[in-house]
Amino acid sequence: MESYSRARLFHRLMRRTVGIRPIAWLYIRIQAPLDRYVYRLTRGRTTVSSLSGAVEVAMLTTTGAKSGEPRTQPVLAVLDGNDLIVIASNYGRPRHPAWYHNLRALPSASVELDGRKWEVEAEELEGEERERCWERGIEFSPAFDQYRRWAGSRQIPVIRLVPVESSYDPVTSRAKASKASR
Repeated sequence: MESYSRARLFHRLMRRTVGIRPIAWLYIRIQAPLDRYVYRLTRGRTTVSSLSGAVEVAMLTTTGAKSGEPRTQPVLAVLDGNDLIVIASNYGRPRHPAWYHNLRALPSASVELDGRKWEVEAEELEGEERERCWERGIEFSPAFDQYRRWAGSRQIPVIRLVPVESSYDPVTSRAKASKASR
């Protein structure tokens, strides 16, 4: 995923529009179902958000805090070494997204990205590390800055997803998956 400043004009436009209230309202309702559908249709190769915004979208599967059932949600993921950073912005709405509450209740989850799946442990970031990763998120989607304003007094959580298998490397695995699909 290229940073916002290096992305193509169309991709920058798509990333920027999510920070406009009426368009964010529309995305809230259609983005997740469309991403899940296209992800299944392409056998884990892409999502609508990946295509339109040239961003990394991971399918995050958590265990429901109340139901105990698996819940899968597409989330924007920023690579940070072997880890993934996800931001619980919920489009700047006043409440945290359900997947965040699920991770707080049970930090074990799984992530699927580019057709590859692995287990992760979630940790909420604080202090300087949170700010560093927040800024990385804004590098890729300036809409996060708008969401912070819309969220008001709610501090938007920044979560690090650490692969359980120490040998797993999302960057190397993505390169292998890309070569295999050619």
